[in-house]
Amino acid sequence: MDPKRELTSVDLAALVGELGAYEGAKVDKAYRYGDDLVRLKMRDFDRGRMELILEVGEVKRAHTVAPERVPDAPGRPPQFAMMLRNRLSGADFAGVEQYEFDRILEFTFEREDGTTRLIVELFGQGNVAVTDGEYEVIDCLETVRLKSRTVVPGSRYEFPDSRTNPLTISREAFDHEMNDSDTDVVRTLATQLNFGGFYAEELCTRAGVEKGLDIPDADEDVYDRLYAAIERLALDIRNGNFDPRLYLEGGEDESGADGDADDAATDEADAADAHVVDVTPFPLEERAELAAEPYDSFLTALDDYFFRLELDDEEESNPTDQKPDFGSEIAKHERIIEQQQGAIEGFEQEADSLREQAELLYAEYGLVDEILSTIQNARQQDRPWDEIRERFEAGADRGIEAAEAVVDVDGSDGTVTVDIGGERIELVTQQGVEQNADRLYTEAKRVEEKKEGALAAIENTREDLEDAKRRRDEWEADDGESADEDESDEEETQRDWLAEPSVPIRENEPWFDRFRWFKTSDDFLVIGGRNADQNEELVKKYLEPGDKVFHTQAHGAPVTVLKATDPSEASSSDIELPESSIEEAARFAVSYSSVWKDGRYAGDVYAVDSDQVTKTPESGEYLEKGGFAIRGDRTYYRDTPVDVAVGIQCEPYTRVIGGPSSAIEDRAVTTIELEPGRYAQADTAKRLYRTFRERFEDETFVRKIASPDRIQHFMPPGGSRISEE
Repeated sequence: MDPKRELTSVDLAALVGELGAYEGAKVDKAYRYGDDLVRLKMRDFDRGRMELILEVGEVKRAHTVAPERVPDAPGRPPQFAMMLRNRLSGADFAGVEQYEFDRILEFTFEREDGTTRLIVELFGQGNVAVTDGEYEVIDCLETVRLKSRTVVPGSRYEFPDSRTNPLTISREAFDHEMNDSDTDVVRTLATQLNFGGFYAEELCTRAGVEKGLDIPDADEDVYDRLYAAIERLALDIRNGNFDPRLYLEGGEDESGADGDADDAATDEADAADAHVVDVTPFPLEERAELAAEPYDSFLTALDDYFFRLELDDEEESNPTDQKPDFGSEIAKHERIIEQQQGAIEGFEQEADSLREQAELLYAEYGLVDEILSTIQNARQQDRPWDEIRERFEAGADRGIEAAEAVVDVDGSDGTVTVDIGGERIELVTQQGVEQNADRLYTEAKRVEEKKEGALAAIENTREDLEDAKRRRDEWEADDGESADEDESDEEETQRDWLAEPSVPIRENEPWFDRFRWFKTSDDFLVIGGRNADQNEELVKKYLEPGDKVFHTQAHGAPVTVLKATDPSEASSSDIELPESSIEEAARFAVSYSSVWKDGRYAGDVYAVDSDQVTKTPESGEYLEKGGFAIRGDRTYYRDTPVDVAVGIQCEPYTRVIGGPSSAIEDRAVTTIELEPGRYAQADTAKRLYRTFRERFEDETFVRKIASPDRIQHFMPPGGSRISEE
């Protein structure tokens, strides 16, 4: 018997009541694991720490878990987790509801600044959608674009079409649903009344009705017994009359009958051999032949069940004998890219539409000004919004052009919607034409910035796609060479790229490639400006909460930013940057400043938080292009040594990388360390190029991806020399 991996509608109806007992608990933090698991860490004043798990992948579940069973927190929170933390930290859990009898749970959280709803879809592909109090989608694990419904950020969340709720159905409606069927009793209960196959069989067994009985052969007595069984089930759920059971299969004694005391050792061995197959809120007759373990609460039973299911899966699976499902992974990345491309196109269309609306306001300046002035004058005379609306309607009936252009007047938020050139535009009535146009232009610019974030995100997904394809190709190549996977893994780990006669080119140009950059040993991005224009751009466009800014006292030093998050992710000051990454960023800031150019081997550098950096000077001050002002205390790193190495990376992409030696030595297959010296930058780059060519068997590979110009891109300004020379 295959174990249950998805909660049923009956399960959800039962656990809603137990979860409701935690109302008032406060959210501490949110986590996301992989693509489909969300964890909320909460504090209940009566019960203490509470951990809520929401999983919507192959396993679909929602329940509390014991704190000792929660997975370790991911090293770097992804965008979705940071968005949840921003919205939920300190919020009160206000309750949970099941949507009709569907496998959808709606968790509500309240905070002074608003309501957040987590809508968890435990059917189909599964999804977690985060909405505001008005059900506008803030973000979701999966975007949904179907004819029947849409779930995408920025849109209103759409529930699936309503279906019959069998727990509240009247007898008349029950008879109608049954009589409307052209199949047997059990299939009708499963589909028409939405019980699903298993609980349809359970109801037939409880009612003493033959499962395969055709509907035309079912008489009034059959309907009476089935409806009574449904009512009893609904009453137990409504009143919380639960007696949870965890069912097991595989032991010698599957009936669960008690044995003699002398058989205790045998029973223990049988239990060890058994594996879990189901968990239910009350005993089921359809599971009577299986061993069963009782529980005090359904939530505890769910926690134990899925914990033991995971252990059973680990015992049964041997990853070394199974080929990873590269096809599904690749298809998933391709689907995400398609969705991201759709989002980018949507952003482009939205930005174009907003700019077009702004231009229409100027094109019909007189008409728009007349509408806004009429409303403003009326409000100054304390005329109610309803009267203003009626006056426009009357004017439209008389053929007044300005009145005809008014589509709607909304006094609740002080707006008027006008139709200009077939385009409907919402105007803020307290603002003039220019202010409304500027607002639309600003909104278009904001949408363009979202598009830039989506472009960065799609590049990351393309990297993931190429990585999956590379791993698939390597697996297939290794599998053909040797049946012993352990030996294949060892060969792959020890692959000598320098000795390869032909190194495959896998190019990638990240969005930050035009800046100075490197990835720290903890995988955080550090970017620095190459000139005043880039310094200006970094501070204005890419500096986010949580980032750290490094700068030396030397004139002309670059702005160096240690990024806490990617621009495509939600920014947060909640991320604790590792000390090793901070030290590497400090060395980077010193190395690419005039300290190196002056031939010195160390210099002082200071660090500040992003909110201490401003482009607004104090009164009487002047900031030149690329400059910025610092407010508050600075953390100094005295006598920070210069440290630059240049290397060639072969996996997952083939490219030149550069930065502090500790950050790139594990990423590159070969590196060369530099120090301040007498050779010009271009000359030293040529020396590095020749050295790299000598180290690689495939000289054409070096020529293609590591030309002197490309190497020079990662070198400090001023003279240099190879450290060992």
